[in-house]
Amino acid sequence: MAVSGERRTSPSSGGANGVSLLADHVSAAARKDLRHSVSRSYAALDLGTNNCRLLIAEPAAVGFRVVDAFSRIVRLGEGLGRGNQLSEDAIERTLEALRVCRDKMMAKGVARARLVATEACRLAENGPSFIERVRADLDMELEVVDRQTEAYLAVTGCASLADPRARSVIVFDIGGGSTEVAWLDGLAPHAMADPCKRIRAWDSLPVGVVTLAERHGGVHVTPESFEDMVEEVSERLVDFAAMAAGAEEGSNFHLLGTSGTVTTVGGIHLGLPRYDRRRVDGMWMRSDDISAVIRQLLRCNFDQRAANPCVGKDRADLVLAGCAILEAIRRAFPSDRLRIADRGLREGILMNMMREDSVWQEGHR
Repeated sequence: MAVSGERRTSPSSGGANGVSLLADHVSAAARKDLRHSVSRSYAALDLGTNNCRLLIAEPAAVGFRVVDAFSRIVRLGEGLGRGNQLSEDAIERTLEALRVCRDKMMAKGVARARLVATEACRLAENGPSFIERVRADLDMELEVVDRQTEAYLAVTGCASLADPRARSVIVFDIGGGSTEVAWLDGLAPHAMADPCKRIRAWDSLPVGVVTLAERHGGVHVTPESFEDMVEEVSERLVDFAAMAAGAEEGSNFHLLGTSGTVTTVGGIHLGLPRYDRRRVDGMWMRSDDISAVIRQLLRCNFDQRAANPCVGKDRADLVLAGCAILEAIRRAFPSDRLRIADRGLREGILMNMMREDSVWQEGHR
């Protein structure tokens, strides 16, 4: 299949393309339908320290229409801070998830894909050998992106949710192994324009929910250990806070966050019986409401956090580490408004690919 980061596939060619592995399993009529669909389907895969996420979409009049999605917690970077190695168990979990992603891309006849890996693969000594194993076992080409690229993709994916009246916005993406922050200045551009042109300063902090929880403990979290986590992140934020000094003085300033942490906080605030992206993506939260959710989580033990439908067992040991990162950002850039985005790096990848292909130009549909 040779599913590649930034590789185009031809619907009519054989060999290493997006439909070759399906050829023996579908009828001629089905292959014709698949070839027809290939011309419009794009895929973006984000392999992070904690999650493996896939989004497949087709261009729409404005933006794109999602046709398939997949997300699984794989904890690829589990234990990375202690040994600088991806463990075999984590690799096996990740390969299983990537296999699902590959099959979905094949089934949807993806024409163009970009498959990116982030902090875990950047840091691990055996990261290159893992990338090679993915290539050999699954015929997928993962692209390990640098921190600036990761920050810019996250901004591209969620900047459309910035208040159009805001002259200053702090955007952040709390990941498993790193946290990206950016200062956007100026009024929001047209939806199809490049929001990265608004970036005045950015940074990638080498701390995320997995690494922070492993250092400070994520199962049993006390107010004291929570404050220790906040202080560590605050120290790492000092340089960016200096670069973005005065950001909060811009008119209609607010925070814009994308990550499992902020969407979880939003879902808990709404009291959802199960997580609902439609209700959380784009919602606004006030500072006092955010603080109330964090206090609520701090009062819960591990089992109580795991029982919350917006947290779950897989993230119960990580959610307070994420809240500590969120709290450090809030202290560095006080704002009464936070907009929550259940979108980010994958959406940024899709927007960039479609922009490069001029899919929104008149007549290019």
